[in-house]
Amino acid sequence: MGRPKAVQTSFWGTLGKALLSKTAIVIVALIAQAALLIWLVIDLSQYAAYVYAGFLVLSALVILYVVNRDDNPDFKLVWMVPIAALPVVGAVIYLFVRLQLGTRLIRRRIDASEAAAAEVRPRDESAVAAVRALSGGAAVTGYLEKRGFPAYINTDCTYYRLGDEMFPDMLRAIENAREFVFLEYFILEEGEMWDALFGLLKKKASQGLDVRLMYDAVGSLSKAPSGFYKVIRAAGIRCKVFAPMSPILSTHQNNRDHRKLCIADGVVAFTGGINIADEYINAITRKCGHWKDCGLRVTGEAVDSMTVSYLQMWNLSEKRSEHFAPFLKKYFVPSSGFVVPYTDQPFDEHNVCRAVYLDILNTARSYVYIMTPYLVIDSELKSALVYAAQRGADVRILLPGQCDEPIAKTIGITYYTELLAGGVKLYAYAPGMLHSKVFLSDDEKAVVGTVNLDYRGLFLNFENAVYLCRHPAVAAIRADFEETLALCRPITEKTYKSYNLFKRMAGRVMRLFAPLV
Repeated sequence: MGRPKAVQTSFWGTLGKALLSKTAIVIVALIAQAALLIWLVIDLSQYAAYVYAGFLVLSALVILYVVNRDDNPDFKLVWMVPIAALPVVGAVIYLFVRLQLGTRLIRRRIDASEAAAAEVRPRDESAVAAVRALSGGAAVTGYLEKRGFPAYINTDCTYYRLGDEMFPDMLRAIENAREFVFLEYFILEEGEMWDALFGLLKKKASQGLDVRLMYDAVGSLSKAPSGFYKVIRAAGIRCKVFAPMSPILSTHQNNRDHRKLCIADGVVAFTGGINIADEYINAITRKCGHWKDCGLRVTGEAVDSMTVSYLQMWNLSEKRSEHFAPFLKKYFVPSSGFVVPYTDQPFDEHNVCRAVYLDILNTARSYVYIMTPYLVIDSELKSALVYAAQRGADVRILLPGQCDEPIAKTIGITYYTELLAGGVKLYAYAPGMLHSKVFLSDDEKAVVGTVNLDYRGLFLNFENAVYLCRHPAVAAIRADFEETLALCRPITEKTYKSYNLFKRMAGRVMRLFAPLV
């Protein structure tokens, strides 16, 4: 099938391969750099008093810079601790990470790709007029358009409650493709789902289609075998690994490609929280139990915008950017309401995905319903949740009953008492892991995408989502929320107190450093 055949190797061959692997080289390089820093400190010990005074001055200057920098207050607070405790180390790490040193090339390419995308991304004037006539979703769509993401009306959407439901339709769309198939995922893991997908992709590549696959190096680190991209390329598929581990320090390694896209011929696209791994279609059951994730099928002119977004990411590692226009189909499907596909990237100050979530919370009249696997939020988003509830909106958040990330779970429980006291209702998905990323409000507005309610999703990763307003798919999302809510148990103050004291205290300590996780 799609998996490479196992090859018997000797102990020494296996050991040699491990020692020469890219991961081993990266580890050795990082250790060498740390050793060099330690040596410099020891060598300067005779000047300890002067060095210490210099450290204090450096720490004070950097803290002053942090306080006055236009940045999220949570990030400011978390960085002051290491800068004050470890003056030189904390200051150097801060300047390296927050100033995003080592990302000049990728930032320059992102700027160029956004300028190119603005020239070709279709702008539907009838959609603009329709949006302006609305009172509910017009403001955020105006914001998204300024960020380069227009609204579309000739677009149909199908909402899927589970990956089990979406994957067969995704395979059919790929099977029916005649020109190209583009895929982009955070996690790629061998198994039943990959075997079915890889077999079909090989078939389409052999038919002469332009078949491309991108997957994230860290997301797939323990999932896909080393060098798996070579197996994929050997099948005629153009494959890229996003930001592979490197022995050269760069903050770019901290910014992962968390997007999920499957685009066939520029007329149909799939997105949502679903990765390429068996738990996402419940082909296996892990310790987390039943895996609840959702997806969205987009057909029509909005797919052109998603195609442009895909090619923007593809071009980041290209010396010469590929033109977008040949892949844009201007395929119209009559539908009511409007759709705005959008993306977010970590190298500017806009935080588009977070801005959309805040807009939904701040404009809700009747309710805001949320599904998220993680709850690790900044103070402004927490305040917006409480403010919406205290204005009279029914704010409900569905969380996993069994979480796949223990650290995120431990930090997440520390928000329970504050949100509950503010009127926000919390629920745990009893059958297992809830991985959906959904915002829904007032039977009018919804977001389906890849964006978790954590610092990575809101600030640090490349993400994508689809905003829907007065679209028929919103009713399907509401129905799914209510069905899922019926399978949940309420989270109360008693729930929080049921966790042992050590876990609660550990969560409080880890929460201080949550922006760095």
